[in-house]
Amino acid sequence: MAQNDKVVELNNPVKDPLNALLKQGARDLLAKAVQAELTAFLDEYASLEVNGKQAVVRNGYLPERTIQTGLGQLEIKVPKTRDRSGKGYHFTSALLPPYLKRTKSMEEFIPWLYLKGISTGDMEPVLAALLGNGVKGLSPSVVSSLKQQWETDYTLWRKRDLSSRRYVYVWVDGIYCNVRMDDKLCLLVVIGSDETGRKEILAVVDGYRESEASWLEVIEQLEHQGFQGQPKLLVADGALGFWKAAAKRWPESAQQRCWVHKTANILNKVPKAIQPKMKEALYDIWQADTRDAAYKAFDSTIKRFNAKYPGAMQSLVKDKDSLLAFYDFPAMHWQHIRTTNPIESVFATVRLRTNKTKNCGSRQTTLAMAFKLLTTAEKKWRRLRGYKLLADVVKGKKFKDGEPVKSDQQEEIVSVSIHQI
Repeated sequence: MAQNDKVVELNNPVKDPLNALLKQGARDLLAKAVQAELTAFLDEYASLEVNGKQAVVRNGYLPERTIQTGLGQLEIKVPKTRDRSGKGYHFTSALLPPYLKRTKSMEEFIPWLYLKGISTGDMEPVLAALLGNGVKGLSPSVVSSLKQQWETDYTLWRKRDLSSRRYVYVWVDGIYCNVRMDDKLCLLVVIGSDETGRKEILAVVDGYRESEASWLEVIEQLEHQGFQGQPKLLVADGALGFWKAAAKRWPESAQQRCWVHKTANILNKVPKAIQPKMKEALYDIWQADTRDAAYKAFDSTIKRFNAKYPGAMQSLVKDKDSLLAFYDFPAMHWQHIRTTNPIESVFATVRLRTNKTKNCGSRQTTLAMAFKLLTTAEKKWRRLRGYKLLADVVKGKKFKDGEPVKSDQQEEIVSVSIHQI
């Protein structure tokens, strides 16, 4: 037990000499910055006098207070001034406004802990373990008020203008989350990639299951926000509701079924002992270099498993064309457009949160939480590989097996050149 106590003491930031040095440096730097603000304020009113004396002068300090930072509690003293003219000129620091209790990074960090499964009641002891025992004032109501900012941000985000970009690829998925007890919320999520290859969250809304009517509302809302044209490719799972809605609003868009969802659906129809072999056969299809090679692997899989597992093979055959649509697009984009993983990977955290708490509060809170998770993840997303080829996709240039198709004239010139050689 004594040994464990020593370990905790060494890891406690309050006892850490380096942490203490950083905190002192932060205090000194903050004091200099506030002093510079004060000097600029006094210079602004230096010419204002009362009875031959400068009207606005220093007048000691306000009572010492603390703010919560990533380094722990910082004690601060803000200078105050006196105005002899009676016009109400008083110094207020922009860095340390009167009601600042915690830094912006802490305001973002606290609700993020909630997303990771830390309840509002446990927040203060958790932060005390991370930042020292000086953490105070983090009652459940305070944490809840910080979370409410998500809902405000989400409301504003839903009204933003989308008319400045042209979206080429669009990924969609429906994610189910527990809200209250047995009440399930279906989150309809849309992510798009513009001509520069930058992926962006376009919509996060709640719908009635994954119905056609719900998806139509999502698409119409995007168009109301300025979504232009029709995407060149839609990537989604087998939800019939979305594909029916897309056929009505985006009929010219190519359709790509998600291979991860399709593989899971097929494997669920066969015994566990067969699943590794069937998964390998499916992998050979969508990893083929050309469409012809994919067709051969496709036929081989059907021939191999159809007799014993006709249900699984029927599920594969019915989506043959949409599973191989990616061959009509640049090969450098294939790893991005064969699955809906950009959505699935992010929502693993949402499911973790709802599983830990058994319920996730109101529908609005769940929506705001999902929005916060996605927008945070969005900052780390990289642009699509080969994003410069998106310009060709937008122009309608044809691709075969991932390579651009040459015009008849170009092919004729190449043929003549080879003949001459």
